[in-house]
Amino acid sequence: MTNEQIMLPYFRQFYDDIQNKKFVVDKTGVKTVEIIGAKIEGLNPSQPNLNFNDIRKTPEKYVEKELNWYLSQSLSIIDYVDDIKIWNAVCTKDDKKEINSNYGWCIFSEDNYNQYMFSLKELLNNSESRRACMLYTRPSMTTEYNRNGMSDYICTFNTQQFIRNNKLIYIVNQRSCDIVFGFFNDFAWHCYVYNLLYAELKENYYHLKIGEIILEANSLHCYERDFEMITKIVESYQ
Repeated sequence: MTNEQIMLPYFRQFYDDIQNKKFVVDKTGVKTVEIIGAKIEGLNPSQPNLNFNDIRKTPEKYVEKELNWYLSQSLSIIDYVDDIKIWNAVCTKDDKKEINSNYGWCIFSEDNYNQYMFSLKELLNNSESRRACMLYTRPSMTTEYNRNGMSDYICTFNTQQFIRNNKLIYIVNQRSCDIVFGFFNDFAWHCYVYNLLYAELKENYYHLKIGEIILEANSLHCYERDFEMITKIVESYQ
């Protein structure tokens, strides 16, 4: 089953909610449709790019730009994504233009205790471990999200990795996920991290196989601006 086939039921649920006008109004007064406690299982980490009949597909050039920024571990958007409207809207209102959500900083930086390396070492020390986690956010986010004019509360809480039945399983826990923009970009990132971790583990676990990514979003949602796109995607598969 392709990742598009796995995702299609969620698009269909949004489609039904749009048709039935089951809206949630967000803080800005914009209509959304929302699934609380969504759990998307069986996603293939070897297929980072998605394409729904050319109506919506992974923006590969932007994903590459975002990956380069993440790998720089810079909390500033300058010289990386400062040409992207949303990042300019949420960054600090000073010359630094900083944000919290550089995911590369979150898991690779020593300033955040190198979460990636913790998970890798944990699984190398004990393949049955339940402690292999990468923490993206922290309690101080409740005050740090809006420092100096910023508006950036990290969407990903954490990821957790398991080796079970000789397969690498990777679970993403998110407080919030926009299915049209956030999901496509974030999924490509998590595929990158998955495959990096898999390659390093396979040096010791020679028979380790590709498993799955499971994405759990406490709020999986779609904004009113994208209702027409959701409608086109679902109707293109009917």
